Amino acid sequence: MNISEILRRKGSDVITVVPATTVRDLIVVMAEHNIGAAVVQGADSRVLGIVSERDVVRRLVDGVGVLDHPVEEIMTADVTVCRTDSSIEQVRAEMTERRIRHLPVIDDGELKGIVSIGDVVKSAIDNLQFERDQLSDYVNR
Repeated sequence: MNISEILRRKGSDVITVVPATTVRDLIVVMAEHNIGAAVVQGADSRVLGIVSERDVVRRLVDGVGVLDHPVEEIMTADVTVCRTDSSIEQVRAEMTERRIRHLPVIDDGELKGIVSIGDVVKSAIDNLQFERDQLSDYVNR
């Protein structure tokens, strides 16, 4: 199974912000959409970074003044991404190894969606339940 299956189920909407968005405005957007990360895109729709709740919290130790700074100051610019044809197992391993909770999905330079560790875990659980049901049906025949 691959990432396109997850996107097919959950949709491909991605909440994005521009680099000049303040951290304060980012927090509002994240709360409104109940998300843990937003993709930072330039005017040309190119992915410039990703900013997460973790990024915000880690910078709050510098003081609440960071809330008025642009997200480009706290975002992760070296973004780990995946493709729609990436296997879920591959993505799960990458997220675990790098301790990443969100991966933008990019094909041919275009943002196609975003997957979270929750999406990946849900997919694994759904797959295990399906296999369990298949084995149960086989045994009960």
